[in-house]
Amino acid sequence: MHSSLIGKVEKANRYARELDRISVERMALTFRGDNDTHHVSLDAGQWHCTCHYFESWNVCVHLLTLQKVFGVMLPDDAQVSIYSAAQVSATA
Repeated sequence: MHSSLIGKVEKANRYARELDRISVERMALTFRGDNDTHHVSLDAGQWHCTCHYFESWNVCVHLLTLQKVFGVMLPDDAQVSIYSAAQVSATA
């Protein structure tokens, strides 16, 4: 392997451990749940999911899972809590 490539691989490994370097601004994915397949997207800090629970509560297990997977890479406005979502729905 070329010596400059070895340095790039080492740097990539370091970056992979420093997740706060990465910010996810937009994504679209398919989430295969237990009962159905759902389409989930994030754009400008706003989530959307095609599951029925999201339609009523603006949060769902699919979003909570993705928050755990992507963690610090998500912007603050994409960090949705089931508690704040329940409060918003209760006041609406």
